[in-house]
Amino acid sequence: MDATPGIPASGEAPGTCVARIESMAAVERTPCGDGAVVWRIWGGGPPLVLLHGGHGAWSHWIRNIPVLSLHFTLYVPDLPGYGDSDMPPEPCDGPAIARAVGDGIDRLLPPGAAYDLAGFSFGGIIGSRVAVEQGARLRRLVVIGSSGLGLPRVEMPRLQKWTPDMSEDALRDIHRHNMSVIMFADASNIDALALYLQTTNTLRARNRGSAIARSDLLRQSLPHIAGRVLCLSGARDIYVEANLEARKALFRTVQPDTPFDFVPDAGHWAMYEQPAAFNTALLGLLGGDATAGAG
Repeated sequence: MDATPGIPASGEAPGTCVARIESMAAVERTPCGDGAVVWRIWGGGPPLVLLHGGHGAWSHWIRNIPVLSLHFTLYVPDLPGYGDSDMPPEPCDGPAIARAVGDGIDRLLPPGAAYDLAGFSFGGIIGSRVAVEQGARLRRLVVIGSSGLGLPRVEMPRLQKWTPDMSEDALRDIHRHNMSVIMFADASNIDALALYLQTTNTLRARNRGSAIARSDLLRQSLPHIAGRVLCLSGARDIYVEANLEARKALFRTVQPDTPFDFVPDAGHWAMYEQPAAFNTALLGLLGGDATAGAG
C-alpha cells in the first residue's frame, strides 16, 4: 500500500495509519513510580527527544516522525499519566514528571551524550524542567507554543465539555468544535485522523495537567537552562498571538538572541496542521535539511 507518512492512504482507517507508524518504532520502558514511561524510538543520527502536548501521546508527532527520523534518532515518550505510560509518584507535578523523563533519557541515551529536545505546549513546560535538571547535556530546547509563563489567561470562545460515556459521534462533534477553537487555524484541516487521535488520546489521559499549564514553571526554569532556547509556533496559535510581545520579552530577558519562528497558516497544533512547513522550520532551527525524504 502506497501511503504518505503520517497521512492515511486512500481507504486506510486512522487506527491503521497509527499502527503503521508505530510498528516502525522500537519500544523501551523506563521507571516511573510503580510503573513505567513508555518510549518509542525511530530513526538514526543525533538524539532528539520529542515531548507531546497535554491530553496527548506520542501520536501528536505522527505527521513529523517519518521526516525527522531521517535526520535524528527520535526518542518519543508518552509522558507520565498519558497514553501507555503510568502515573508519576505523588505529588504529580511538573518536577515529578520531568524527573521521570530525565531518568528515562539517562537510561536510554549513551552515557553523557548531548541531545536536543522539542516540547509541544505542555511538553515544552516539562521540557524546560528537564533542561534545568540535565544541565549542559541538553544542547537546545525548542519551545513550541507553550504556556507556563505566568501570563494572563487567553480569552477564547467557550469550549464544550465531554464525558467518557458519550457516544462516539457526540465525542467527535465536541472534539471537532474544541480543536477548531484551540488547536487549528483552519477548521477544514481537522480530518478523520486528527479526530481519532484527539478522541483516543483524551480518553486515555489520566494526568490532567491543567494546573501545570496555568503555572509559571517554564518562566521559573528559563534562567537556569544551560542550553540554547528556541521558540517555534503556529503563526495563528491562539495561545501565542494574544501575548506575543510579552513572551518575547520573557525569553529574551534571559537569552537576548532567542529566535521566534512561525509556521504559516497553522494554529496551536502546528506540527499536524502544516507538517511540511513545521518540519522545515524545526530542522532549520536544529541545522537539518527538510527536503530529504519530504513527502
